Amino acid sequence: MKILLAEYATGIGLKGTLLLEGRAMLSTLADSFHCIGHDVTYLTAGSKIKSGNPVISDESTFERILEEAAKENDAGLVIGPDELLGELTDIIEKNTVNLGCPADTVRLCADKLLCTQKLEANSICVPKILDPVHEGRSVIKPRYGCASEGVRLNLSNIGEKVREKEQEYISTEYVEGEHLSVSIICGQRTLPLSLNKQLIEIVENDGDTIFDYKGNQVPYRTEHEEEILRVASRTVETLGCNGYVGVDIVHGDNTYVIDVNPRPTTAIIGLVKTLKAEIGELLLMNMFGRLPDSVNLEGECTFTKDDIEDII
Repeated sequence: MKILLAEYATGIGLKGTLLLEGRAMLSTLADSFHCIGHDVTYLTAGSKIKSGNPVISDESTFERILEEAAKENDAGLVIGPDELLGELTDIIEKNTVNLGCPADTVRLCADKLLCTQKLEANSICVPKILDPVHEGRSVIKPRYGCASEGVRLNLSNIGEKVREKEQEYISTEYVEGEHLSVSIICGQRTLPLSLNKQLIEIVENDGDTIFDYKGNQVPYRTEHEEEILRVASRTVETLGCNGYVGVDIVHGDNTYVIDVNPRPTTAIIGLVKTLKAEIGELLLMNMFGRLPDSVNLEGECTFTKDDIEDII
C-alpha cells in the first residue's frame, strides 16, 4: 500500500522541541510502515527522516500539498495541534482512507470543556469543572490545546480575570495522584497497547505554577493496570475514536481521565522500543477490525524530551 504521513511541525518547518517531538513520531511511524513493505510518503519543510519519500511543503502550502498527496495514496494519517487537527483530518477523509480518528471526534476531543462533559455524562470519572470564581486549588487549562501545554495550577481564587476569558480557558478541580497515559488502538475493536508513566514536574514560571511534561516511561507496571486500561477503553469507545489514541490519566483515589489525544503521542517513541509487533501493521489491521486480542511488551524504555534526538 501507499501510505501518506503528515506531521504538522515537520511539514511547516517549526523549530525547537516541537519539531524534535513531531519528527520523532513521524520517523517512528514511517519506519514501521516501511519495515512491513509499504511505500511511505511524508510532508516536510526540509527536515529528512530515514524512511519514506519526502514531499516539500511549508506553512502556506501545507494543506494544499496534503490534499494533493492524499489523492495519490491508499491511506493517510495526519498529526497536528488539536485545534487544527479537525480541519486537517477533513482533508484526509475526503481524499483517502483515514487511519486516524474521524474529524468530528478530533474536534470533540480538542474542546476540553465538551469532551469532559461528554465523558462525565457517560459515567467516566473526570475532574469536576469549576466556576471561574471559587475558593481553593484548581487546574486552569486552555479550552483548546495540546496535552499539558499552557496548563497551570491555581492556588487561590482566580476571580474575574479568567471569567473574562471563559471561552478560552476552563477551570477544573485539582486531583492528586500518579500522572499516567494509555496508548491504545481502537475502532471496530479496542486494543490497549501500554500503560505509561508521564514524567511531569510542577514548576514555577513567571509567577505561574505550571505542569511541565518531561518524558515517559513505557510501559509502567502497577497493580491498578487492569482498571486503568478498562477506563481508557471505555473513554475511546464513548468518544468514537479510531486509530492510535493517547488517554491522559491521573490515578489517585479514583481513575480520572484528564485529556484525550486523538492522534499518536510522544509515548509512541518508547512504545515501539518495547512492543513485539509493528505499530504500522496494527494500524492497518484496525481498518478491517482484525486487531489481536492483546500485544506483548518486552523491557522498558524511559526517555525525556532531551533524549529524543538520540533514541530515534
